[in-house]
Amino acid sequence: MERLQKAIAASGLTSRRKAEDLIRQGRVKVNGEVVSELGFKVKQGDLILVDDKALEGENKVYYVFYKPKGCICSLNDELGRETVIDYFSDVKERIYPVGRLDYDTTGLLLMTNDGEFANLMMHPSSHLEKVYEVIVTGLVNGETLHKLEKGIYLEGVKTLPCKIKVVGKDNEHKTTMLMIKLVEGKNRQVKKMFETMGHNVKRLHRVQVGGINLKGLKPGRYRILKPREVKELKNMAIAKKNTQLTR
Repeated sequence: MERLQKAIAASGLTSRRKAEDLIRQGRVKVNGEVVSELGFKVKQGDLILVDDKALEGENKVYYVFYKPKGCICSLNDELGRETVIDYFSDVKERIYPVGRLDYDTTGLLLMTNDGEFANLMMHPSSHLEKVYEVIVTGLVNGETLHKLEKGIYLEGVKTLPCKIKVVGKDNEHKTTMLMIKLVEGKNRQVKKMFETMGHNVKRLHRVQVGGINLKGLKPGRYRILKPREVKELKNMAIAKKNTQLTR
């Protein structure tokens, strides 16, 4: 059983908010009866009509996208800026980004129309490993790395342990190149972590999520995730989630 507006949104016809408007307007029928109640629940096999047209189940699709710099992780932008959706003009399904990367952050972004998959990937307890390449101002010392790896407090909450490796240092320009692996994905977390320690992030690039990487992709390009890859991501997230529940 699921709420009617969720079932409509899951079909790919429209967003959940617009589905609620359709229900309020009396444009939705379930098994021949008009339903105007937002809390109404439907079950598998129920016939849902919108404007007297039956809903058609949408194929679930999954993509890995190489997000370029200078576009936002949104379906549209009131300021007219480029969005990640602009790169999927040939995809008929109504897809959306799984999580987000900042406007100036590049790298791996998952895209789908599968709400259950997206929620599983983004849930804090899934603890999927994410790998970033980072360039920061200043020469990062061992003490700073140790503190960041153990976890620091951001807005009153301690970050989970992570792994950081120095890839190189530019003594002339006073910058440090690093690789960081973490299992959290809070808003602007990597930038905030380094900023708290006095190092501003000059470049942030996500190279991996779970076992998925950007191999063979150029900025602005995408590929379809193989069924095996989707299954592995789901199994990995579920396993991590179950581990958290048993602790």
